[in-house]
Amino acid sequence: MTNILNKICEKKRIELIESKKRCSFASLEKILQDKKNRGFKNLLVKAHKQKKNNVIAEIKQASPSAGIIVQDYYPESIAVNYEKAGAGAISILTETFFFNGTLDHLSLINQKSNLPIIRKDFIIDPYQILESKVYKADAILLIAAILSDNQIKEFIDIAYNFGLDCLIETHTEKELERAINIGYPIIGINNRNLKDLSVNINNSMDLVKKIPSKFTVIAESGIKVREDIIRYNELGVFNFLIGESILKSSNISKKIKEFIF
Repeated sequence: MTNILNKICEKKRIELIESKKRCSFASLEKILQDKKNRGFKNLLVKAHKQKKNNVIAEIKQASPSAGIIVQDYYPESIAVNYEKAGAGAISILTETFFFNGTLDHLSLINQKSNLPIIRKDFIIDPYQILESKVYKADAILLIAAILSDNQIKEFIDIAYNFGLDCLIETHTEKELERAINIGYPIIGINNRNLKDLSVNINNSMDLVKKIPSKFTVIAESGIKVREDIIRYNELGVFNFLIGESILKSSNISKKIKEFIF
């Protein structure tokens, strides 16, 4: 079976070469206007401590597993609807070749919504971290499966210096152990295996039991109904990154409210 994650990262490396030719790291530093942060990390930690459900609502047009999800795709309009419905934060896919995303969507959403925004992409180079801030992200996703411990630590430090929060995403017990040892307080557990795109909603429910209570946990992928949220709440999880079940819903507002009781 083809490893989708490897394919995406190979494409990303080629894309980065071209991006750096157009605009160097030094040029990005000159463009950067401010390091303001809308409080992505604080929002998640607060929800965890108060045991109050919080949804990071995801925006994407397509994915390798689902194909085209949204035909008439206006991410800024979706973001406005998410905010009105009560989502706590927004995740936006900016990967171009597999998810039909673009960096411009970050700044577009920033202009239309007051919610914290996490750039969901395949971050493999410090250049992308600065790039994320230039385009007005508040946080970035760091995927343990494609980064070494040293890279994750380095990227956390760089992100901090540019005013960005992080979400360390894990999928396996080994990746989770690495994240715990690194010590960053925000850990995501993805129910989707990024190598073959299969989903097992019990993955995060099993792994969360191994996480010390001082960490804030985000359950990701495969969350479809209110009953899923109730099961997570029983395990002490109150932050959720949810995309397809919201985007495919005939009533986005009603679907989000289903999750944030």
